[in-house]
Amino acid sequence: MNNYSLLIGIISFIVGFAIAYWVSRKVISQKAKSAEIEAQRILNDANYKSETVLKEADLKVKDKLFTMKSDFDAETRETRVELKSKERRLMQKEENIDRKFDQYEKREKELFKKEKNIAQRAEDVLSSEKEYNRLIEEQKKQLEKISDLTAAQAKELLIRAMENEARHEGAKLIKRIENETHEEADKRAKKIMATAIQRYAGDYVAERTVSVVQLPGDEMKGRIIGREGRNIRALEAATGIDLIIDDTPEAVILSGFNPVRREIARISLMRLISDGRIHPARIEEVVKKVEQEVDATIKEAGEQAAFELGVHGIHNELIKYIGRLKFRTSYAQNVLQHSVEVGFLCGVMASELGLNSKLARRMGLLHDIGKAIDHEVEGPHAIIGSKLAQKNNESANVVNAIAAHHEDVPPSSPYDLLVQAADSLSGARPGARKELLENYVKRLEDLEGIANAFKGVTNTYAIQAGRELRVIVESGTITDEDATLLSRDVAKKIEESLTFPGQIKVTVIRETRAVEYANK
Repeated sequence: MNNYSLLIGIISFIVGFAIAYWVSRKVISQKAKSAEIEAQRILNDANYKSETVLKEADLKVKDKLFTMKSDFDAETRETRVELKSKERRLMQKEENIDRKFDQYEKREKELFKKEKNIAQRAEDVLSSEKEYNRLIEEQKKQLEKISDLTAAQAKELLIRAMENEARHEGAKLIKRIENETHEEADKRAKKIMATAIQRYAGDYVAERTVSVVQLPGDEMKGRIIGREGRNIRALEAATGIDLIIDDTPEAVILSGFNPVRREIARISLMRLISDGRIHPARIEEVVKKVEQEVDATIKEAGEQAAFELGVHGIHNELIKYIGRLKFRTSYAQNVLQHSVEVGFLCGVMASELGLNSKLARRMGLLHDIGKAIDHEVEGPHAIIGSKLAQKNNESANVVNAIAAHHEDVPPSSPYDLLVQAADSLSGARPGARKELLENYVKRLEDLEGIANAFKGVTNTYAIQAGRELRVIVESGTITDEDATLLSRDVAKKIEESLTFPGQIKVTVIRETRAVEYANK
């Protein structure tokens, strides 16, 4: 539309210019006629003038006419040149428009052909898909005949191969995550699991949370129960311990997690049986008296432990908590005896290192103080003990040693490491936890045997009294990812096959050596 408007404008310009040219010529002609008439009049009026004036006037008129004609011719030439140039441009634009129109027509034809081709191809794809499905079915049947495998069996083999590949990729992912994760997080998770297993393991709970009181005869069970059960209810309310009276001949079972209260209940029940007077008032009187005696025994046990280690100035509350450890066991090991032993070991090692042996013994004695109340307070016993020590005005070094002896907090002094080492020595040495030497050696052999059964393992070493298993593998057979999987598989196999206290650390070592000799 713009091109047509331009063309119309140019044509209008040319027509206007022609009209102007004609008008100007007409005006000039009229002027010439007027001039001739005026000249004739002048000539007629100036008959008396000289011929020279007449010639000059005539020359001036001719010169003027020539000048006007020259200017008009020049203007006309310029206009023609400009019009020709515009005409050429218009012709070029028309040619371009015609060319583009032809291209559009060609494209339209090509698009129409392509639409037809696409429709044809869609039909071909549908037919090819049908043929493909038919060939797939035939191929499946041929494969089943050749391999003697059904589609389900082949699918199972494929799934197994994919599972192995996914397992390998999973090992890579696990290794990357483990490298990115802080080591302390893994240790803390394992400790939480170990603590939960320790506190709530069925065999341990059954063995270490009950006491058995022998009766002179089965008729005593009725007297303990009392009329409508008032005696047994009074005894349970006073002691906080459950009494289990079942078909066990001449025995009553006391069940409870608090070892001190269980001991109070045991002594109270034995005194009531020997006295013979069993009724609610008597029960409350005996239980109160026994509580005082047990408190005195607890304090005496705590003072005796501090005296044996030569540790003085411990707060009376902490002395009581130390004494309560006499009635606390951990994996059949008496915690008070264990704490005294750790104190001695810390003192010996501190003396060898030139450190303060008295401070080290103090840390060793108090390191498990949290176990006196860990059944009453949530959290790791190391943190509970550190808070308890801080509350009773122990120094910052002692508080940190208690909190760090299981690496719940980072060690801050050599004393923290001494407490860790002494705790491991006391708990892991053969016989510390009522384990026969034969069973101890057999457990180490079983640990090494489990790891040796895996492919690619060259040597295994059970160290730290069986708390750590180091597995050395062939670097050409086991990759880094396989080593991660192997450590998990070995740990899982140990959990399934063996019964052990605490946790066992499995370390897989893969070493690559490059050896070359320089010769002259």
